[in-house]
Formats: sequence, structure tokens, C-alpha cells
Amino acid sequence: MKKWMQFLVLIASISSTSALLASGGFSEGGDKQMPTVANAKWKAECSGCHMLYHPGLLPERSWNKMMFGLDKHFGENASLDAATRDEISRFLALNSADKQDNRRSNRLNQSIPASATPLRISETRYFTSKHDEVSATTFKRKSIGSAANCVACHQAAEKGDFSESQIRIPR
Repeated sequence: MKKWMQFLVLIASISSTSALLASGGFSEGGDKQMPTVANAKWKAECSGCHMLYHPGLLPERSWNKMMFGLDKHFGENASLDAATRDEISRFLALNSADKQDNRRSNRLNQSIPASATPLRISETRYFTSKHDEVSATTFKRKSIGSAANCVACHQAAEKGDFSESQIRIPR
């Protein structure tokens, strides 16, 4: 009978460990990848001009500053009607780096001093530490354009997947 109980405990332990590993349950601060998020107006308005930046890449204060300064959006007038702007702002705030429970957003958010309100993800300490081995000339390649073009190297960036195993730096 004792061996039968030991066998059951072993099977239960293996099953539990497998389930935790499959779900990412052992990762520090939640999963590495950002959760899938969706909002039709966010997608339509923001992806019309540039890649769709996941809200978990900046804290709420940064998204608010950006959304309420759209008349001067990186040198362009990207103004929206108030209802659309407010809906997108609420969506970005709800899914911002300081509201996420995944390791990447948590670390990115922790890399930003509380007194700072960055508008460029590429200017955060987290980004610079993750890309320190990438030269400035690499970012300037015609196939990449700039550090802001995440999808050039991270094909699933718009889904919040920046997995290092999926990086492909174009020539």
C-alpha cells in the first residue's frame, strides 16, 4: 500500500509541475510576454501611421501625456475627436505598464523614475539595457529605420511578444 501512495504522490507532483511550467507559473512577476489586448479604435487610429505599440510598454502617465498632446505627436498633428481620444486614453491607461502583471511590463515600469514621463519607449532604461549590444548604425539600416520600429526585429511586437528567441535583425 505504501508504494501505491508514493506512486500517486509522484504522479500528482509531476502533473502539478507540468501544469505550472506550461502556464508560466514559475516566472517572476507574472509572464514575460504581455497579454493580448484589443481595442478597435486604438488599432485603427494608431496603426494607420506606425506600428501598434502595446500599452504595456509605457506607464499610464506617459500615455496620458501622449494622448493629450496629439496635436504635436512627434512632429505631426494626430489630433482625434474628443470621444475617440478619451476611449483610446482609457484603454491605454487600463493596460499600461503600471497596471500589468507580467515581467516585461513590470521591469520596464520599474526602469522609469517616478518623476519621469517618457514618450519614447526607446528612451527607457529597460529598452537601452535590452538593446545595448545593438549599434546605432544597425538601427539606422534602411530595413529597420530607427529604434522605434520594433516590428523590424521583433515580428510579434504588436502582440506584446518580444521573446529573444524570435528576434531576427534584418540586413
